[in-house]
Amino acid sequence: MADLEKFRAETRAWLAENCPASMRKPMVEEEVVWGGRNQKWANPDSKVWLERMAAKGWTAPAWPKEYGGGGLSKAEAIVLDQELKAINARAPLASFGLWMLGPVLLEYANEDQKKKFLPDIVHGRTRWCQGYSEPGAGSDLASLQTKCEDKGDHWLINGSKIWTSYANYADWIFCLVRTDTTKKHEGISFVLFDMTTPGVETRPILLISGSSPFCETFFTDVKVPKAQMVGVPGKGWDIAKRLLQYERQNISATGFGADRNSGPTLADIAKKYVGVKDGLIADGDIRSRVTKQMMYEQAFTLTIQRNAEMAKAGADVGPATSIIKYAAAKMNQNKTELQVEAMGHQGLGWEGEGFKPAEILSTRSMLRAKGNSIEGGTSEVNLNIVAKRVLGLRDHQ
Repeated sequence: MADLEKFRAETRAWLAENCPASMRKPMVEEEVVWGGRNQKWANPDSKVWLERMAAKGWTAPAWPKEYGGGGLSKAEAIVLDQELKAINARAPLASFGLWMLGPVLLEYANEDQKKKFLPDIVHGRTRWCQGYSEPGAGSDLASLQTKCEDKGDHWLINGSKIWTSYANYADWIFCLVRTDTTKKHEGISFVLFDMTTPGVETRPILLISGSSPFCETFFTDVKVPKAQMVGVPGKGWDIAKRLLQYERQNISATGFGADRNSGPTLADIAKKYVGVKDGLIADGDIRSRVTKQMMYEQAFTLTIQRNAEMAKAGADVGPATSIIKYAAAKMNQNKTELQVEAMGHQGLGWEGEGFKPAEILSTRSMLRAKGNSIEGGTSEVNLNIVAKRVLGLRDHQ
């Protein structure tokens, strides 16, 4: 315990000295750091903060030091997280590599693959995207048809993916492919390759919100070195399932970006647009629903913290990730809809001088949130997982 308190004191002192002041303010979208070859620094402090945290391995504090991580114990990682929250520090790096790929590489990759890919993830040198869903394989992901043929000294990939988040900005992709057409789950493999490889093409998909992180991604005779398959051919489904657990846990953990550093609260916004009476939101119905929503968000935050501590203690929280994903999607949709409602006609803006940028963002965020119940596993699929693996219900016969 004394050693842990010493670590806390040292961490607190290091953060006080090394976390720039602007990195203790609410995150704004244009300053989120995704890393990669094409990273642009809207705020120079973001680069400083990433470099300092990555140098200590604290972008991935619990990963082994030999792969660039911090090598912290579970207890130390919790202390670091607490101290970061205490100063409202921004996350130095937003990364599918940190949230999804890295954990499964630690579990399934060989030593050469770990040494090649993990340090670049920690330092934000590589931006990854995920190649899972296909036009004919969404909820039934195991029906994927992207073909991966053994050509002796390399793999040859042909096919397409859809809803590939940020594929047009990514450096590399972790991709599910079919190496055996005679088997379903056992015919799937997990490969990694550079998005600049000849034959790779991305096309952004425009959503109702006016923008989109999603893309269609096409592969035409894409050559991939043999060494870039993780695990053995036909065993990619096990890796895919494990990665989906991390994905659902991490994209849900902040309520799809509605994190603790996101600026004005829902109550603040309601008071601004609805008005205040006796120090409370003037409209009783809006006040009641805002209160319920904020209580839900607090309970959700505590649940996330509990699950994170259970996971660090070695507990299997796999099925719980489906509950969290479903709850987070519903929570963010309700929040954005209520916010727009509270703003009245100012919540209906799309463009023009009559609306402030934050008001237009609220409208588009509400529309964007509709996709929360699809991405990272549909709500329907997650409810089925809860029914079977948590509640133990039988399939209908």
